[in-house]
Amino acid sequence: MKQQKKKKKLISWILLLSWMVFIFYMSQQTGQVSSGQSGKIVLLLSKIGIEISQDNISKITFIIRKSAHFSEYFVLYILLFNVIKNYIHSKKIILYSIMGVIIYAASDEFHQYFVPGRSAAIKDVFIDTCGGIAASIVNNLFFIQLILLNYTY
Repeated sequence: MKQQKKKKKLISWILLLSWMVFIFYMSQQTGQVSSGQSGKIVLLLSKIGIEISQDNISKITFIIRKSAHFSEYFVLYILLFNVIKNYIHSKKIILYSIMGVIIYAASDEFHQYFVPGRSAAIKDVFIDTCGGIAASIVNNLFFIQLILLNYTY
């Protein structure tokens, strides 16, 4: 039993650190490479039948880029939560997980400041934080449902 708990703890750390490396790697891409990645998503959308006019490409690209920020930090919150719950057993897990998202988002934007063609933007820290908060809400709703299901059986 204790061995299984250690294994789960190790896996949660590996997943968290791997995801943080992934975010760092994506932020390390130059502005040109990053724009190219967004362009590939726009191309994919058009190939599956979503018509995008030339006038809307910049708007769609903006939405894709900001959605990437949101979703990266949505996942980061969940992975942080899974690590922190191994050490703390209180409602502070949520607060610490959101604080971790904010700190990593701010450090990521600072990192991007030094990447050619990229910039640091407070609005991206805000979007990243919203991703973490959304994950917190989903996570809490999921756990409430589990508690209710267990209580009724």
